Amino acid sequence: MSRQTNLASGFTPLDDRFVLHNRQLRPATILARTARFKDDIWPLAPASLQGQERGLTLRFEDIPVRHRHALKLLAYTSLSDEIPSDEPRPGISSVVSIFYNVVVFLRWLDEYHSSRSLAQVSDAMLLEFQRFLLGRYRSPGRRRALRAAVVFFWRYRRSLGEESLSLDPRTVTGWNEPQSTTRFSDENTTARIPEDVHSRVLIWALRFVNDFADDILNATGRWENLRTKQPKIPAAYGSSWSRVDRYLDTARISGRPLPGTNGVVSYAALARSIGCDRNAFQRHTANITATANAVGVSKYIELNITVNGSIDGVPWIEGVSLDPIRDDSLTVLTQMLQAACYIVIAFLSGMRDSEIKHLRTGCCASEADNLGNAYRWKVSSLAFKGESTSIGVPATWVVGEAAARAISVLERIHRERARNRTDWLFAAIKAGPSAPGRGENKAMTLAGTNVQINRFVLWVRNYCAAHGRIDGIPDVDGKPWRLSTRQFRRTLAWYIARRPGGSIAGAIAYRHHSVQMFEGYAGSSASGFRSEVEAEEALARGEHLLAMIDRNEHINLTGPAADEAERRLADMGADPTFAGTATTDRRRLLRLIDVRAPAIYPGRYVTCVYNLDKALCRTRTGVDADTPDLGNCKPLACHNVALTDENLETWQVELAAIDRDLGSRPLLPPLLIDRLEARRKQISQFIARHQEPQ
Repeated sequence: MSRQTNLASGFTPLDDRFVLHNRQLRPATILARTARFKDDIWPLAPASLQGQERGLTLRFEDIPVRHRHALKLLAYTSLSDEIPSDEPRPGISSVVSIFYNVVVFLRWLDEYHSSRSLAQVSDAMLLEFQRFLLGRYRSPGRRRALRAAVVFFWRYRRSLGEESLSLDPRTVTGWNEPQSTTRFSDENTTARIPEDVHSRVLIWALRFVNDFADDILNATGRWENLRTKQPKIPAAYGSSWSRVDRYLDTARISGRPLPGTNGVVSYAALARSIGCDRNAFQRHTANITATANAVGVSKYIELNITVNGSIDGVPWIEGVSLDPIRDDSLTVLTQMLQAACYIVIAFLSGMRDSEIKHLRTGCCASEADNLGNAYRWKVSSLAFKGESTSIGVPATWVVGEAAARAISVLERIHRERARNRTDWLFAAIKAGPSAPGRGENKAMTLAGTNVQINRFVLWVRNYCAAHGRIDGIPDVDGKPWRLSTRQFRRTLAWYIARRPGGSIAGAIAYRHHSVQMFEGYAGSSASGFRSEVEAEEALARGEHLLAMIDRNEHINLTGPAADEAERRLADMGADPTFAGTATTDRRRLLRLIDVRAPAIYPGRYVTCVYNLDKALCRTRTGVDADTPDLGNCKPLACHNVALTDENLETWQVELAAIDRDLGSRPLLPPLLIDRLEARRKQISQFIARHQEPQ
């Protein structure tokens, strides 16, 4: 139904309507203080429910007047008004994206067809806009997003009425680009962090968490004590003069430098250390200068911490300064410590950025054995993706000791802060003089964290250059690798999927004592990490099979299923859809594997040529009966087994290990010897049956 305007007054029935009336608002937010339809600025922060989301705003002042009301109707509809029943209501960030993408179309329409309304837009005009996009924007994805936004003027036509499009752009021949141009626009193109970059980033992050954190936190505590010292005594009082004299006398006797930088005494730092007003130094200038000449000036002396952390047996830093522009300042080091904690948690948990940002004090609990030793750590937060509510649902992750320690460090950071204390672990940190304060977000935004973790990389590079170290973070193709929060989850999945035994081996390798971490959340969340790992496992399998075919390894297999494996792989090699497939084309290869790849699963000990009727790993049909249960594999007896040369070498290595155990001194217990000898006999007979004659 169209909203009619009173032409005499310019007033519409919607003018006093609160645009967020149908949105859940942040706690303590009063609807009456939010934007109305008639306003030209609509702050959306009250409806941004995730703690790390920015306070986004819709601004209508610069929108062409002819189309401003139509854009307001579109924005209001997406925020709170009636939308088609078969469509989900867009989230706040999606509303903002639609808004600013639609603005491109409206400005184009105003410039090239100023006399036309939206209802008068024709298919020829839409094709003209398509040509405009092709000439202006190089990215197919960007062009696609701009076209998709225009379609909302048709999709929401019931609410927009006469200010909607009169035709569906998607039905116009030529509106969409050829498939070859936009093939990857829907794909997840998140890059995996290169191994040499990732290993160094994680090593340095762990150094901060394990070795440097105590020094930084001690400096933080010292700074908070200085800020909260007893009230400064005004200069007029004689007691402050004697206090300055005593301080300077003590400095000369002990040889303790005065606080300052580059040989210049900082009167502000002196005032904080003594607990007096800076004006008290007027009659002491000569004494201060003489003392400085005698004992020197140090940028580290005000905090005066003992550095305990080290690298290769040498203190990692001379001290912590209060000059916020220095890399060794309290301001910078606390931010680098927070970045290091993020890196450790992100990589060693598989959590998304929004889930990490909702970690709060007390979120980590440990389980201990009967001796009191912690062996499992569980982290609680909120999950958002795939959930039916925008406020998130409680979820639990199992993490390792390193991630739990990073959480503990973050709790200590906020515990040391006398001001702006918060239980949000990834709230922006203000430490040291002139440090940036915290905005309205309870937690740092995604963009803010991306800046911070790349600042961490730069800090490490500068540190290594200054100290002559060769273990810095390397460049990729001649320039620093650009980290983003999404890369950690993708990289972790890649590492896990390419270890023997998949998620179980990953759990062991990363000291996660449960595969639950790889299977998702221990709650109702449907957005778990397992799907990421499964995708990477499928990629690894496809890459392995294609490599076997390229090297003709499939014709050299042995074992009971060797002939079947050779036939399946030969069919795969003859399939034209696999011809020329680039393994870097992640999503295309995944689709091909899902639809056309044979049910062959390369492993460390055997290559499984899966046939459910013969599978000993499937004692009963289950929901996953179309795939093998590799964790329950019985390779010495199963008829689905084929063997590559690498598989046979692995069995030989195990035989050698058994022989070493049997020949060890002192002798093993008799029962264990019997079991090892039985195992050795089984393996030897297995190899003899399937090894090709030399």
